[in-house]
Amino acid sequence: MNSCVYEEESLYRAEARMDAKTVRFLYSHRCKEVRAQLVEQLKCLDQQCELRVQLLQDLQDFFRKKAEIEVDYSRNLEKLAERFLTKTRSTKDHLLKKEHSILSPVNCWNLLLLQVKRESRDHATLSDLYLNNIIPRFAQISEDSGRLFKKSKEVGVQLQEDLMKVLNELYTVMKTYHMYNTDSINAESKLKDAEKQEEKQMGRSGRQDDRQTPRSPDTLTSIKTDEKPVRRSSVKKIEKMKEKRQAKYTENKLKAIKARNEYLLALEATNSCVFKYYIHDLSDIIDCCDLGYHASLQRALRTYLSAEQNVETSKHSGLETLEGAAESLEANGDKQKLMETYNNVFCPPARFDFQSHMGDTMGVMCAQQPLEVELLQRCQQLQSRLSTLKIENEEVKKTMEATLSTIQDMVTVEDYDVSECFHHSNSMESVKSTFSESYLSKPSLAKRRANQQETEQFYFTKLKEFLEGRNLITKLEAKHDLIDKTLEESQKTDCCLSSGRRNSAVRKQESDEAIPLMVKSCIRFISRHGLQHEGIFRVSGSQVEVNDIKNAFERGEDPLAGDQNDHDMDSIAGVLKLYFRGLDHALFPKEVFHDLISCVSMESLHERAVHIKKVLQSLPSKTLIIMRYLFAFLNHLSQYSEENMMDPYNLAICFGPTLMSVPEGNDQVSCQAHVNELIKTIIIHHNTIFPGLQDLQGPIYTIPGSGDDCCDSPHCEPPLVEEPAPDTVSVRHNSEDVPVALTV
Repeated sequence: MNSCVYEEESLYRAEARMDAKTVRFLYSHRCKEVRAQLVEQLKCLDQQCELRVQLLQDLQDFFRKKAEIEVDYSRNLEKLAERFLTKTRSTKDHLLKKEHSILSPVNCWNLLLLQVKRESRDHATLSDLYLNNIIPRFAQISEDSGRLFKKSKEVGVQLQEDLMKVLNELYTVMKTYHMYNTDSINAESKLKDAEKQEEKQMGRSGRQDDRQTPRSPDTLTSIKTDEKPVRRSSVKKIEKMKEKRQAKYTENKLKAIKARNEYLLALEATNSCVFKYYIHDLSDIIDCCDLGYHASLQRALRTYLSAEQNVETSKHSGLETLEGAAESLEANGDKQKLMETYNNVFCPPARFDFQSHMGDTMGVMCAQQPLEVELLQRCQQLQSRLSTLKIENEEVKKTMEATLSTIQDMVTVEDYDVSECFHHSNSMESVKSTFSESYLSKPSLAKRRANQQETEQFYFTKLKEFLEGRNLITKLEAKHDLIDKTLEESQKTDCCLSSGRRNSAVRKQESDEAIPLMVKSCIRFISRHGLQHEGIFRVSGSQVEVNDIKNAFERGEDPLAGDQNDHDMDSIAGVLKLYFRGLDHALFPKEVFHDLISCVSMESLHERAVHIKKVLQSLPSKTLIIMRYLFAFLNHLSQYSEENMMDPYNLAICFGPTLMSVPEGNDQVSCQAHVNELIKTIIIHHNTIFPGLQDLQGPIYTIPGSGDDCCDSPHCEPPLVEEPAPDTVSVRHNSEDVPVALTV
């Protein structure tokens, strides 16, 4: 029994020793794995650093090559622009240069060359930024990254050494714990052996007492006396050994417990250090490697983006200017500029005067008998001939205009959108021009060109026929008018004289009127016939007709009187704008320019109107009357913006430069935008800004068809003009729902 227990305890101690060796072996193996992992961490960081340096080097090489491409492109653009600018500068005729500088096609050409030069400068600047700004940034980032990585690696190596030191310390503490625990187990085993020996000794003594037979008291006493010293000596020896082993066990047990506590503390500290290293220290080391890298790279790339965006902005600005010039391509405007530039070439020569012969001083036609009957008959013949010619020529004119419209449709076809050619930009496909499938490559091009040339030939045939007919009509009308005038003078000499005096008085009276005849008549004509005319005041009319109408007004006539609608509406609008443009001083004086412009910054339209009204109070009454009349008409015109496409803002763009000039020394572009906004406000809120009849006596604009379009002050005679009633009606609202009050 005792031998079996002893064998089990020995086996247990042997297994404990084997487990301790296994644990230490496994611990050593795990430490080796951790050390290998730490080495791989440094290799991984080295690899990241190499990739980073290689990336930065590739970026430098890329931008260096791109800089070469940009500078080559810049030089080629510069050569291209200079080649054609040199041809322009070589023009000898100074007047021709001046004429070229103001014609809209040449203006487009000059702007195109300037845009090319601008692009050349921009791309040269782009190349310089690549070489002297962006590439040095990448080089500096590479240098900084290498230096920071080296220092970060040193910190990482130190942390790894500290971690391995902690693991080694844990191993030492664990071995100490195992050693003391083994000693405790051995001491416990020896103590158990002593206890077993004591139990064995006590068991023997008991059995001997039981086996002995009954003896006499004297005999028993003698035996006890003989055996007592022997038993006491053996028991004391066992007890002393047990006490020594008990003390040894207690001592070793205490050491084992302390060692175990130290091992558990070291184990917790080691696990915390390992966790801290992997969760925090490694992250901090990587952060140190990346210190400033991403921010610096972002700054470098943003520098590139800023450069490219500024190039795009500059190009976009130039293209917008060129687009504005393309929108301003206008044949009538160029014709007018050409005629003004070469005024001495295109202006009509002086009238041919009557050259008397041999003392004949009679410079007028004679209508005395018997010539009067002949002249009357000839006048009737001319009248009949003119009626026929005018009808024929009007038919030719209509055919010519229809043909011209067809030609304009042919040459204004919108085939300029090539956005489909750039669809490869989004899909990264190979660059492939799709222009081969566009308008100019269609098989019907030759047919269209032939049709266009045939239509042009027909147009010129009709144009020639129309011009010849108009020349003949002009000659016959001149003869007819002179004969008719001669016959009238011969019959009513006195009446003609009095009529001349009366016409002179009428002209003088009109010159003293608050609303000039030219303004009143043009507005009346447009109000009656042109409220729905698309592009009114925006589309230029015939310069010839504009001059004819203007000259008629200057002679004191009213070519727009009556209800005839045979005039070109755009030409009538051009006459009205020409009147205000030709004033010696703009309708809005320069003295109030800044006071008026200051209201544009006000967000409230009502506050603007009140401010404008306050500023305009200082102007003369006649100026205010004209303004009131004009802006009431413009407001009425804007009510038909759905048909005529002229809302208050579009009208302001047309009349802003005409009515209010920007003083010298101010930014023309920004100030003109403010002027247009101001004119728009006045058009919308004219009723608030200008005083009514109670405060300012004078003509007011009225709705066409409600009576005379110009109502004078109450002092005028009732038979001529109806006195305006105080009632007002609201007509169609404008785009900002502001009612326009018109007197009826």
